[in-house]
Amino acid sequence: MEDLDSAVVLGMAAQAPDGMVIIDGEGLIRYWNRGAERIFGFPAADVAGRSLDVIIPEKHRKRHQEGFEAAMERGYSKYGDADLLAVPALAADGRKLSIEFSVVLLPGPDGSTYVGAVIRDVTARRERERELMRRRAEAAEASV
Repeated sequence: MEDLDSAVVLGMAAQAPDGMVIIDGEGLIRYWNRGAERIFGFPAADVAGRSLDVIIPEKHRKRHQEGFEAAMERGYSKYGDADLLAVPALAADGRKLSIEFSVVLLPGPDGSTYVGAVIRDVTARRERERELMRRRAEAAEASV
């Protein structure tokens, strides 16, 4: 494959419709693309240097922090390339979102470790699935 200029690759990341987020070893947001802005409603400038907790619902923060710390200690994620994680998230306006994401640990130039995620908002799909399940349950109940 032809080597692409790094500006082209960075432009793709910046403009991608999916959210692309990178956090540092302390869990602070270091990169937030246009897709992440669209999904979560936070401009990149508003989240730069803030904890990822800004999008993690309160009841899930402890579990996230424990998993994050374990990955940092190990130096790798327990999730593989084919794993797609599904979790709840929060938007800037307080709405609850359903997101799916893949995660990768990235080596920094100084030996530090970053965590990158590619994120997709699946809220509408999850709502359709719940509605379909509700209708099926009603239909099953009505046929008894």
